Amino acid sequence: MNIVILDGYAANPGDISWDALKQLGELTVYPRTKANEVVERAKEADIVLTNKINLTDDVMAQLPKLKYIGILATGYNVVDVDAAHRRGIVVTNIPAYSTESVVQMTFAHILNITNQIGHYADESRSKRWSNNPDFCYWDTPLTELSGKTIGIIGFGHIGSHVAHIAREFGMDVFALTSKDNSQLPDGIQKTTLEGLLGVADILTLHCPLTKDNYHMINAACIQRMKQGAIIINTARGALVDEQAVAQALADGHLAAYGADVMEQEPPKADNPLLSQPHAFLTPHIAWATKEARLRLVDICVANVKAFIEGHPKNEV
Repeated sequence: MNIVILDGYAANPGDISWDALKQLGELTVYPRTKANEVVERAKEADIVLTNKINLTDDVMAQLPKLKYIGILATGYNVVDVDAAHRRGIVVTNIPAYSTESVVQMTFAHILNITNQIGHYADESRSKRWSNNPDFCYWDTPLTELSGKTIGIIGFGHIGSHVAHIAREFGMDVFALTSKDNSQLPDGIQKTTLEGLLGVADILTLHCPLTKDNYHMINAACIQRMKQGAIIINTARGALVDEQAVAQALADGHLAAYGADVMEQEPPKADNPLLSQPHAFLTPHIAWATKEARLRLVDICVANVKAFIEGHPKNEV
């Protein structure tokens, strides 16, 4: 089998071995691939692995040897899955490999915003504490999570883990989910989007991006949220209208926005969120702990091996 990885650098910048894949076929790894390089690089491939390189119907039409596409991520919107199925190409993804890491980043954003860790670390380095007449000082609101309400959009692996930890913090938990009440743990209250917007002190997104939920958090939704509410997005950037969030931050309606994802990545330099002091943006790294990336590679290898043996798994 001829195996080509189109953009291997993000998942493995050199601290993880690809040797297990080399045992399954002739492997070529490209750190990055431009759109106009995809066909040339993949034209002899039986198996193509991609993280964020788009594989459209037009591209697949030019890859007659292609039998399998392995997505090096959970989300699969980078591949025209319907077109692949029509062409008899198997498509798989990597489910649940980063759950623990994404949940950790979700609360890193929540705790940074509510406790202002970055701000006070900077202040201490600038000798503000050293020059203070009292043993302590604070110049921002500090918020206790216990007793607050968190609204969770999406209740899969990540959303349910977030709910569990939120409960341990003493928070009230509301969820927007397709699951029945009987499938939800004790203490989780199912509601509608309208219901979430009305009660959430913190709204956190953990759902996939689909054509039906593009910009689901928009100006109208934000206006229905509590004054001083917080939005966290570690799912997909396009779930929120970034212009509307930036305006709500500027107006003071939202207290903060913490996000690890943006609609365009990397973001344009003039993205309005980049100039908002209460927008806390990390560069899509929630998934990128070494532990999570090791799991990703292990599952990728298992997916490819299962395909070669004739019983593919994690198909999408």
